[in-house]
Amino acid sequence: MMDFACGTPVYWFIGYGIMYGALNPFFGGFHPVCSGFESMIGTVPLWAHVAFNTMFCATAATIVSGAMAERTKFKSYIIYSIVISAVIYPIEGHWVWGGGWLSTLNILGWQGFHDYAGSSVVHMTGGVCALIGAAMLGPRIGKYDKDGKPRAIPGHSITLACLGVFILWFGWFGFNPASSYGLSSTAQAVDVSNVFMTTNLAAAVATVVTMFFTWFRYGKPDVSMTMNGSLAGLVAITAPCSVVDPWSAAIIGGVAGIIVVLSVEFFDKVVKIDDPAGAISVHCINGAWGTLAVGLFAREGGLFTTGEWGRFLVQLTGMLSIAAFVGICAFVLFKILKATVGLRVSAAEEIGGLDMPEHGLVSGYADFMPHFSAEEIEEAKAAGVEIPVSQAVTVTKVTTDSGLAKKSDGSPKFSKVCIVTRQNKFDQLKAAMNVIGVTGMTVSNVMGCGMQKGASEYYRGTPVDINLLPKIKVEIVVSKVPVRTVIEAAKKALYTGHIGDGKIFIYDVENVVKVRTGEEGYDALQNEDEA
Repeated sequence: MMDFACGTPVYWFIGYGIMYGALNPFFGGFHPVCSGFESMIGTVPLWAHVAFNTMFCATAATIVSGAMAERTKFKSYIIYSIVISAVIYPIEGHWVWGGGWLSTLNILGWQGFHDYAGSSVVHMTGGVCALIGAAMLGPRIGKYDKDGKPRAIPGHSITLACLGVFILWFGWFGFNPASSYGLSSTAQAVDVSNVFMTTNLAAAVATVVTMFFTWFRYGKPDVSMTMNGSLAGLVAITAPCSVVDPWSAAIIGGVAGIIVVLSVEFFDKVVKIDDPAGAISVHCINGAWGTLAVGLFAREGGLFTTGEWGRFLVQLTGMLSIAAFVGICAFVLFKILKATVGLRVSAAEEIGGLDMPEHGLVSGYADFMPHFSAEEIEEAKAAGVEIPVSQAVTVTKVTTDSGLAKKSDGSPKFSKVCIVTRQNKFDQLKAAMNVIGVTGMTVSNVMGCGMQKGASEYYRGTPVDINLLPKIKVEIVVSKVPVRTVIEAAKKALYTGHIGDGKIFIYDVENVVKVRTGEEGYDALQNEDEA
């Protein structure tokens, strides 16, 4: 959010003028020195052009945050986001889209670097900044063991990650087809329809290829890597989407789907640059691949389609020039930040999480329970917030204990039944307990493994060290209901005949105390007072 919010005003005030030529931000006009630029955008209203290009600028800046997540100071994050939006992106963007030297570069008779919607101008730029930033920042604590072997640190929600990828996929249809700047002619309509087709096809093929490639490589289809494959295909097709045919788009996407897997492994295991989101591989590496794909597969001038080298060499020169410029700028930027305000949070802040030290939140993911001061607690007591036991709901005590299991001294015996089983069996277990009269239980989500020794799990190509399986733990304390009845009902509900059905543990319980009423023993387990 802050990439976009900070990038919008600085791009309007500084960046757009650098990229397209001396824009006057206060009045919306052009200075005389760039009056010729108006012909470049034709009939597109000025502020529509500014707003549309602001989205591209913000995209380049936001890529960086993924690679530097979980250990970067928020103030440094804001500063580098502003600098990228105000200076770095506009300068290299001017070279390509603002009439700069790459737009007129001529090699072997082919003139003009082509990047339809930003494989290099947007994505590779953000990816190179991410690469330099993550390298200078260093890996997260615990990412590598003492031997340098990477450890998997999975994200907190694969469902939200998948939703985010699909939103991006949908948004790409505004990113690529809208770069035609209109549908006012048949030529534009043909162009846009081709862009829609190539964009979607490349993304879909990349997704499928990544899924099967990880399935073959790791033994299981890697969900998180497959989602990165979707984005890799979208990034790769962004430059050539208007100049290639669908068959070429399928090849470009398929190659991107393999490149992203190998690239993530390379940066994670060989170079040892910690990139939590895989942003470097998705945007930098596949942005470069998409830029070169123009010179390989373009209908006109493509090396594989026409046998000509000129267009490919123009694309290669442009890609290397942008990467070198952005890399140098990013290095200087992060060096300055590191030497002044600092780039990384302290080890204590990183281990504890950045929510509290950076934003004053107890947690960005869990509940937001208020923290009360000692004075507030005393004031609440004085106001009678606490209810004395004498004022609690009247309880009718049950003293009948016929048929109960007894301790050696004749008092009722209490037992705790602890059941560890599969998560998907909880509904059957709950129903079975209800039938035999057990309604009170405590349920926890836990991780564990028995004789099956867990299952292999990969997160973006890295094995998860502790091979534990998701389970539920159900704890029930009984006295009136016989323990054997609980065991038999649980066995019947949980049995499948396969390894992993679970285990039942029986414990003796010394005593039970109900907090609200102060009742102890057998009476504390009863709920007749609620009637």
